Amino acid sequence: MSAALMSKAIDKTLFTWPAASPVLLGSRCRDCGNHSFPVNPSCPRCGGEAVDVVELPRRGRLWAWTIQRFMPKEPYRSSETEATFKPYGMGYVELPGALRVETRLTENDPKKLRIGAEMELVVYTHRVEPDGTAVMNYAFRPV
Repeated sequence: MSAALMSKAIDKTLFTWPAASPVLLGSRCRDCGNHSFPVNPSCPRCGGEAVDVVELPRRGRLWAWTIQRFMPKEPYRSSETEATFKPYGMGYVELPGALRVETRLTENDPKKLRIGAEMELVVYTHRVEPDGTAVMNYAFRPV
């Protein structure tokens, strides 16, 4: 069985999966042009309900970041335990012509993260279900 058949997106409305070049899915208001992530049924800026699902840019610039040094509490579900947890980067990536996305970062070394750095979308295994299915999530990595 292929890896794509043994994996699923953590939420199928967040990004395209399986895909050779996955992209985040957002919404764009036809009335005011505002972008939202994740997809919204209406525009948070103007309240309009004429929204389209759009693919967001795969690359952007790091706008802000921090390091998550402790394992998140419920409802967080991953394959990690308190004993295996490794700190990870969290940040906002500004996607050109769209919006800023809150995201996990693949880099957790503060010396390797800088505001304005070019970042690229990646998909990673967030956890493995008891039946062996990999649950995939998105993150951004430095280019």
